[in-house]
Amino acid sequence: MGNLMKAVVTTTDKQTPLIDKEIARPEVNGHDVLVKIAASSMNPVDVKQLEVAQATQQERVLGFDAVGEIVAIGADVTDYQIGDRVFFAGELGRTGSNAEFEAVNEALIAKAPTTLSDIEAAALPLTFLTAYEMLADKFGIQMVADGAKGKTLLIINGAGGVGSIMIQLAKWLGMTVIATASRDETIAWVNDMGADEVVNHRENYVEAIKSLGYDEVPYIAVLHSLEQHFESAAALIGTFGHIGAIVQSMNPLPVGLIKNQAASLDWEFMFAKTNAGQNIASQGTALELLTGLVNDGFVKSTVTQTVDGLSAQTIADAQKEVSQGSMLGKLVIKY
Repeated sequence: MGNLMKAVVTTTDKQTPLIDKEIARPEVNGHDVLVKIAASSMNPVDVKQLEVAQATQQERVLGFDAVGEIVAIGADVTDYQIGDRVFFAGELGRTGSNAEFEAVNEALIAKAPTTLSDIEAAALPLTFLTAYEMLADKFGIQMVADGAKGKTLLIINGAGGVGSIMIQLAKWLGMTVIATASRDETIAWVNDMGADEVVNHRENYVEAIKSLGYDEVPYIAVLHSLEQHFESAAALIGTFGHIGAIVQSMNPLPVGLIKNQAASLDWEFMFAKTNAGQNIASQGTALELLTGLVNDGFVKSTVTQTVDGLSAQTIADAQKEVSQGSMLGKLVIKY
């Protein structure tokens, strides 16, 4: 291999925010592995991090989901070898997957499911880790088959990337899943993912859920604007229940509404562990579980759109699509 690689790099020019560029190929040492990227998927965090890069005038390589083959390993790597096909979500502070090669700590990866193509596998890591960490780390659910049997989970925005995988994980856990969706195609999608009930988040879904026989819900995942949905979640949450959120609120929230239920508002941010350097190996362990669930038929890929080629244009087009806020499942770029 040469010392340079193709990459898509951020710029400070808002008219041309991404460019194609040859940059130094990462060197690996310690617990790092070097992965030749085969496919990467697009996430809202890519759009947000482009904004951050431009605001701070940084040149960065983004991309936070990938699948590919290990082509080099650091001296301290113990669990993987050259030739292994792996997938991962990576971390914020390093060169990302919008490049031919990416260096990543072995604690953050897992062998990719053998039953999925590169495109199918690339759609899963970041959204699965987000769903897993909300349910396990924040809601305290034991990650074993039927570990939450008989419990009910409401997922607001069930057809997005996180919602699509959370439905499937929750069903493996034995939960009853109520998902929100508003369009014919999104309603069909969440049903296909395994939702038990579907309600329209553009209507009075509090009354709709209560009319289905659920006076309260112990677990609520708000995977969209928290300001828009917090009061409805507060009206449904059960005593000692958990409301989980992933989208930053821009205005004060009436958190006092859940005080008498002694309920919790739980933030989930998948990069918190790597940002802090805390418990990062749990992410590789979670992805190992995902691989097993996929290979055993409990989870299927959530990819719905594919674009070809690593270039500034394809990455920009993918970011534009995701930024619309109405994604069904995941969009994947095949390199």
